[in-house]
Amino acid sequence: MKLRFFLLITMLASTAAFGQGNNYVQNYKKYDGLALTPPMGWNSWNKFACNVDEKLIRETADAMLSSGMKQAGYTYINIDDCWHGERDSLGFIHPDLKRFPSGMKALADYIHSKGLKLGLYSDAGSQTCGGRPGSRGFEFQDALTYAGWGVDYLKYDWCNTEGLKAEGAYKTITAALRKAGRPMVLSICEWGTDKPWIWGPAVGHLWRTSGDIFNCFDCIEDHGTWKSWGVMQILDKQDGLREYAGPGHWNDPDMLEIGNGKLTAGEDRAHFSMWAMLAAPLIAGNDLRNMNQETKQVLTNKKIISINQDSLGIQGFRYSKANGFEIWFKPLSNGKWAVSFLNRSSEVKKLDFDWKKEKVKDDIFNKQLNTNTVVYKIENAWTGKSSGTTKNSIKADVPAHDVLTLILEES
Repeated sequence: MKLRFFLLITMLASTAAFGQGNNYVQNYKKYDGLALTPPMGWNSWNKFACNVDEKLIRETADAMLSSGMKQAGYTYINIDDCWHGERDSLGFIHPDLKRFPSGMKALADYIHSKGLKLGLYSDAGSQTCGGRPGSRGFEFQDALTYAGWGVDYLKYDWCNTEGLKAEGAYKTITAALRKAGRPMVLSICEWGTDKPWIWGPAVGHLWRTSGDIFNCFDCIEDHGTWKSWGVMQILDKQDGLREYAGPGHWNDPDMLEIGNGKLTAGEDRAHFSMWAMLAAPLIAGNDLRNMNQETKQVLTNKKIISINQDSLGIQGFRYSKANGFEIWFKPLSNGKWAVSFLNRSSEVKKLDFDWKKEKVKDDIFNKQLNTNTVVYKIENAWTGKSSGTTKNSIKADVPAHDVLTLILEES
């Protein structure tokens, strides 16, 4: 009797365990050890939208090397929407063979042979934003397929997601990637609607904080049911989010519009400087095959990139703003600091900043710029030239829609 009672209890316990689903075997946590600094690379969407094919991607990989972008730290070649073909009878996705006749595995091998990494795009919904097959219901199959192709980075969008909850949907694709067994950076592209900075750090490596960027410095494009945002509007949307970012988990203010023809040289510098100050992913969105020298100089500026890629991984903060003029600070490793004087206005601003009179403190990360007790050397990050020390005020004319970015180091 006791034996039968024991067996019954064991069976009931076993049934209860199975009744709780797959929680015992699914791992909803991202791959650790990836994106310890903000990812750097290129994405096809801003310039080419749906007009992607194998030839473009191969030529872009070649240009990443010949332009000096790889040497500057750019790693990922990310194919955005519209690479998809159809699913086969078993539900496995295939690339559009008219656009990618050699297949994704051959393309990944080519990109890897250049010392670069391949990124792909999918969507948590039934269709991508461009109307191609989404991953809803096929998450584990898609993850296996991507792993077999050699994909290193997945941008996962949020169109056509009727009835889904963002955190659960992104946990599902994370579990699928873990089951597939190939470490991939997961870029959560949920537009900030469901506060991904709260749950995203455990699930993905970066998360969009807003809707799409628009190729202008300071404007909004209204599409009726949704809006695109200019560079300055995206910048403003980062308020209150810096505490959530750090090595392996980054706020993503969207891809760069530098070199796409509508921003001035000063606006390009301001865009790049502020993304560096934000510790944002640096994902170029221009045609790397046809860059002018001015665009190359912006995208490959080593000092600005060093601000972005600093190992502390602290996102910068706005120290002050008045009349279209803002001052931003970012703590760096080894006691260094970066500072950007951003002129958002349409007229030149005269800067006269007395280091000794200003109390710069980062309360969230417990950092302080001690200019009263320590003398810092000042380097202009854009020119590489010395700008004196913090013993004296810094005086300069900052042009309209431009930036002055400095690096401070103890002398």
